[in-house]
Amino acid sequence: MPSSEEAEQFKAAGNKALQSGNLTAAIENYTKAIDADGTNHVYYSNRSAAYLKKGDGNNALEDAMSTIAINPDFSKGYSRKGAALHALKRYNDAISAYEEGLTKFANDAALKKGLEEVKRDKDGPPPRSFGGGGLGSMPGMANPFGNQLIQKIMLNPKTRPYLNDKEFMAKIQKLQQDPNSLAQMLSDPKVMEVLGLALGGDSGMDEDEPPKAADKPSTSNGSSNAETKKEAKKEEPQAAKEEEDLSQLTPAERKKKEDQKAAVECKQRGNDLYKSKKFDEALAAYDEAIALDPTSMTFVNNKAAVYFTAKKYDECVEACLEAVKVGKANMAPFEDRAKAYTRCAKAYQKKGDLANAIKMCKEAQLENYDKATERMMKNMELEKKKADAAAYLDDDKADEAKQQGNEHFRNKQWGDAVKQYEEAAKRAPNNAPIRNNLAAALCKVMDFNGAKRNIEKAIELDPKYVKAWARKGDIEVLMKENHKALESYKAGLAIDSTNTTCKEGLRKVTAMINYGAANMTEEEKQERARHGMADPEIQSILQDPVIQQILRDFNENPQAANQAMSDPSVRAKIEKLIASGVVQTA
Repeated sequence: MPSSEEAEQFKAAGNKALQSGNLTAAIENYTKAIDADGTNHVYYSNRSAAYLKKGDGNNALEDAMSTIAINPDFSKGYSRKGAALHALKRYNDAISAYEEGLTKFANDAALKKGLEEVKRDKDGPPPRSFGGGGLGSMPGMANPFGNQLIQKIMLNPKTRPYLNDKEFMAKIQKLQQDPNSLAQMLSDPKVMEVLGLALGGDSGMDEDEPPKAADKPSTSNGSSNAETKKEAKKEEPQAAKEEEDLSQLTPAERKKKEDQKAAVECKQRGNDLYKSKKFDEALAAYDEAIALDPTSMTFVNNKAAVYFTAKKYDECVEACLEAVKVGKANMAPFEDRAKAYTRCAKAYQKKGDLANAIKMCKEAQLENYDKATERMMKNMELEKKKADAAAYLDDDKADEAKQQGNEHFRNKQWGDAVKQYEEAAKRAPNNAPIRNNLAAALCKVMDFNGAKRNIEKAIELDPKYVKAWARKGDIEVLMKENHKALESYKAGLAIDSTNTTCKEGLRKVTAMINYGAANMTEEEKQERARHGMADPEIQSILQDPVIQQILRDFNENPQAANQAMSDPSVRAKIEKLIASGVVQTA
């Protein structure tokens, strides 16, 4: 479950990084805070400020829009939006953003100041060029370190102590005279913070807790140090008081904020009860949170987690779908919506409803792609395929399809016969006679490879099925694999020595081997040999050193070759080579 405490820790780390001028780290930590709790508008607001300081106006604007969407009664959301639009030089849009904020917060100083600045930049005289290629020479931008900067620093509680730092003030004076010298001071976090103040209008962070005291100034003046520390201590409680002061809010706004805080407390209580396996009490706590803040999907999602652990899968599905509905209505992060869909998929899987489980996985992937969800979906699809195949089994329907196939076969309707036999095989995949009939029908449509696969399956199902051995021999003759047909007929006769089909097949294939070669053209013999050489078994025999020596002995030492043929295993291999056409006799 998402932790608001964890989110606050990430926000604090982001604030610290922003104060030190490490904008990349600040953005990363604010992003983690958003991932942990995407319903808190402050995190988006702070990240907008960090993006703006980094010069990324587009992302700053996007986060400002999210801030307003989550909490339209947060004045700084409009300040962020106006500042981002100002940085993008969309002056008219920036003016509209500030004016929109002022319609709700007529006395807000930041909005008034931002509006004044954007109007000045839009309508003021052309900016003075400071030469070179630095900040002062940028088209449309006046020197940000002008005389008004000292006033901004003085008005900001966090930056006010910097005025007592002689080293810092020397840098500001240099920047006022030569803005292009900024490149030499980019590593100074105070200068970067004041630059953000000059460009963005505030220190950047929105706080749910008091900001930390300003950095310790230069030690060049002891009395300045003491004065700075004293003033910093004086400002800290003032900031805390400002954070807790709700007097400027309307009664409705104050109640909303108080309810949101109370809802988080209820959620935390529910989490503790959930960990203690007090499920009913946990559900009641989450219901209290939902009643206080119905805009957060987190509380509904937590209820779904309780239902899932309690094996109440119907209630879990209902809660997950409700969580997604609330999340979409209130612009919750895509990751959170995906998690709700994933939990819903697992609940459907527990119910045995794999079709809906797969559907929920696909919905989750559309919200936010996740490799673990993808693997789970693939496993579900495989499980469903097996389940569908098992549900399709029916011996009675298989026999019905087989009889229809027999009727089509007798009427020489080969295609229809294949169709019915295939249906029968699906209904009864372990029925050897059905496989035998299917192989016969496939031979009629010249699909010898398919016929062989099915007849081999029939033999696998019933190794003593003589008709299958006879059919296999017939198929191998059609495929010009006489050496294999010879073995198939012999295997059938080993089971039933009186089987007429195997006897007749063996006689015919033997005659083909012994006398057929004499009537073949040279081209036909070569084709037959090439066909035999494609057989892995024939290739294996030819690679045997003993067989290679015997084949040489037939030409060089016939007596030794004849002696070797007395070995039954050697004789069988040589006969197989002859039957395949690879070795030809005179």
